[in-house]
Amino acid sequence: MSYCVNCGVELEPSLVSCPLCNTAVINPNELPFLKKPSPYPEEKGQVEVVNRKDWAILLSVVCVATALTCGLLNFLVFNESAWSLLVVGVCIIVWVAAIPATLCPKLPIYVSLLADGIAISLYLYLITFVTHSDHWFFALALPIVILIFCIAELFALLERKVAHAFLTTAIYLFGSISILCVGIEILIDRFLGNPISLSWSAVVLTVCVIIEITLITILSSRRFRNAIRRRLHF
Repeated sequence: MSYCVNCGVELEPSLVSCPLCNTAVINPNELPFLKKPSPYPEEKGQVEVVNRKDWAILLSVVCVATALTCGLLNFLVFNESAWSLLVVGVCIIVWVAAIPATLCPKLPIYVSLLADGIAISLYLYLITFVTHSDHWFFALALPIVILIFCIAELFALLERKVAHAFLTTAIYLFGSISILCVGIEILIDRFLGNPISLSWSAVVLTVCVIIEITLITILSSRRFRNAIRRRLHF
């Protein structure tokens, strides 16, 4: 409720002047001298989004520059061993992992996994020039990379082609872990010339099987599934 400052008559909120004495109705909050200038700009701006192609060019330049400078440093100064090949291999892995995701975000995950597997295999092969032996690469490292690649491809296939939820994804994950550990131990025994037998991987396999049975039991009961979803909010 407001009143005229001249005659004191009660005023309606919509009036701009007093109906009795024609005195202008002024809202103190709208007086110019009460308004303080803001120290911040009134117009809101937005930083321009960096183009994906620009990010790819920047990352490529950084990787190439790192590989070349380390190669020259290795060749001209620290030339006791071919250590720069390790840096080159890391640059290749970073480039292969980042560039397709930057330029082609819709690239199938199967192709990305294949490119990553090839890059890692190349990096491990470059290590053979430092160790002066490639037996460990062809007998152990490459088979392990192929095993991991096959498991990753199978996991991606199940995730995309088979109906899944959080619990089924967990089943795929623990199954992949058990297969990976068993496969790695078999490959190590084969590389060392030992009789193929399960030791530490048997422990991992047992734990994963128990978890898998538990998850399958939960999935087979609707009441279990609903109870887990309510408590874990998924």
